[in-house]
Amino acid sequence: MENKRLQLSNSQLKWEVLFKRILIAMSILLVLIILGVLTTLIIESMPSIKALGVGYLWGKVWDPVQNIYGAYPFLIGTLLTSFIALIISVPFSYAIAIYLGEYNPKGWLSDLLKNTIELIAAVPSIIYGFWGLFVLIPLVRELEIKFHVLPYGYGILTASLILAIMIIPYGASLGISLIRMVPSPLKEGAYALGATRFEVIRSVIMPYTRSGLFAGVLLSLGRALGETMAVTMLIGNTTTIPTSIFATGNTMASVIANEFTEADHTEYLSALIELGLVLFFVTVVINLIGKRIITRFTNN
Repeated sequence: MENKRLQLSNSQLKWEVLFKRILIAMSILLVLIILGVLTTLIIESMPSIKALGVGYLWGKVWDPVQNIYGAYPFLIGTLLTSFIALIISVPFSYAIAIYLGEYNPKGWLSDLLKNTIELIAAVPSIIYGFWGLFVLIPLVRELEIKFHVLPYGYGILTASLILAIMIIPYGASLGISLIRMVPSPLKEGAYALGATRFEVIRSVIMPYTRSGLFAGVLLSLGRALGETMAVTMLIGNTTTIPTSIFATGNTMASVIANEFTEADHTEYLSALIELGLVLFFVTVVINLIGKRIITRFTNN
């Protein structure tokens, strides 16, 4: 019996060691893939980097015919649409998370709403683009007429609105899970001290889940930064710097989608790939800043 137990223990140990090595190998492979993507972007961007230098980032003119390339209008367009979408979506994400996580965690209505949120995340972006063309653009035109702005319909605001709808599920789904994981004794203790449900949410649930909720915001922002098709269909696709939220513009992702197949010489193609490199670094920097904020929240 002891020999069998010993053999079983040795067999379990071998499987444990094997499983650990598989996990390490997969982690290393993931890092190598990311480094491979970065290396490819840098190598393919070298003609543009050598020809344009750092001025590429601050250049305000994008004219492939004259061989002039500046990424600044697209950088501004990307940040504007993403952060406006984030500002619009966060209140909805948090409201949905609090309602389904605390007020109505069970029942048919809760299941229906949760499935609807998951469905919103699953809809292809091109469908959102078509919906924006037929629904959002006429609404934005009416708003522009009221504000005495040229009624294009297309523009930063329209693209931001469609992005906001698309990223709501990411923050909401994570928020629902986190709020449902708050230990019951913490909430019951607050109720026992005479706290109302609003006070429990404000003073117990939100502080307990703040790092996770902020992680959901980061996830939503990452999704907004990289969105391509829906934004391409609604932003107007102009190479000028947006002067207002009603102005047309472009994002780095939409420019690449629009012009990649038209790049007929090396420097043009390299400039587009360098846009992808800039987008890669913007995403990394924003995520690093967010991780630092999360760490600070957690420590406090």
